[in-house]
Amino acid sequence: MKVIVLGAGVVGVTSAYQLAKAGHEVTVVDRQEGPALETSFANAGEVSFGYCSPWAAPGIPAKALKWLFMDHAPLILRPKLDRAMLAWMFQMLRNCTAERYAVNKSRMLRLADYSRTSLAEVRAETGIAYDERMQGTLQLFRTQQQLDASAKDVKALAADGIPYEVLDRNGCILVEPALKHVREKIVGGLLTPKDETGDCFKFTNTLAAKAAELGVRFAYGTQIKGLRVEGSRVRGVATDGGWLNADAVVVALGSYSPLLLKPLGIKLPVYPVKGYSLTIPITDPSRAPESTVMDETYKIAITRLGDRIRVGGMAEISGYTNDLCGARRQTLEHSVTDLFPGGDVRKASFWSGLRPMTPDGTPVIGPTRIAGLFLNTGHGTLGWTMSCGSARLISDLVSGRKPEIDAADLAIARYS
Repeated sequence: MKVIVLGAGVVGVTSAYQLAKAGHEVTVVDRQEGPALETSFANAGEVSFGYCSPWAAPGIPAKALKWLFMDHAPLILRPKLDRAMLAWMFQMLRNCTAERYAVNKSRMLRLADYSRTSLAEVRAETGIAYDERMQGTLQLFRTQQQLDASAKDVKALAADGIPYEVLDRNGCILVEPALKHVREKIVGGLLTPKDETGDCFKFTNTLAAKAAELGVRFAYGTQIKGLRVEGSRVRGVATDGGWLNADAVVVALGSYSPLLLKPLGIKLPVYPVKGYSLTIPITDPSRAPESTVMDETYKIAITRLGDRIRVGGMAEISGYTNDLCGARRQTLEHSVTDLFPGGDVRKASFWSGLRPMTPDGTPVIGPTRIAGLFLNTGHGTLGWTMSCGSARLISDLVSGRKPEIDAADLAIARYS
């Protein structure tokens, strides 16, 4: 079949690679001049198969109110007269129950674990290199209250068979030796040892080259105008360069996916939640992380990427704005210098990206009511983590094959 993939971020490129392997004639369309130049460009670098949770959780509404008045807050709300924003926030609040949290986290862990094996297979068959490390994620707790609250995550990890270790202060230092310099600031941690790290931008660009070798065509610098639908079937994509005909279309446009689908009457509850990152050159390796440390207090990930430290996090709900706010940079600098002062923040590059978030935390992967139109979007902070598994799923679904894991509850139909 002729398949068009819309979006050349990590989700779009991995999808194109798997579809080409399945024997399809694939074209990727993106407005940027190359792959991974938006949300995939400078994300936190963590591939978090175990540290993977919905933002909608019990207690989050109360925490959110406290965060709004906190220095270096992990959540920033810039309210607008935006119906989509208000609807998304309302749906997210509805998911902040213990029952829904358990369901949503189980879905996410299922997909993330599948993505772990899928990434390993891609790595084995391509020899791809991207500053990867396989040393786990350490969720770091500065207070006993945070450590006690991790029990709900431990329960979910155990239920899904995901390896984990609850660590005291000394255990954290064994995993991340640089923490010995700040031992008095931590009480313990939760280690998910199967997690990985890596440069998403490097991975996506290298895999795009591999996909091109399989025959995938990339139409960069191309504006997407809309979808061509005849009857109840998609027939192609309108671009600023003309029509592209297709038997199937995969929408992997992240936060911009709902805007493309709205004229078709498809309501996709994905909204942009802005995140920020710093990329810092390492000056003292003995005071730098070995893998990924998630600073639970500020919800900031501090990741080792070769000779750099990537610091990423925060959730700013402000619509489709991509400005760089100095206060957000100060928060990133505060977290990393407080725990790992092994880099030169004066030489750091500062970046922001729009994460495509669903109100239940789970991405939307699968068919729509329009034949031939598929979605692979809404991965939030976990696009890098879930990309390879999501790509395998979408390739199977487009090809008419039964996926290797249950995918029925990942499709947009779950919102109806």
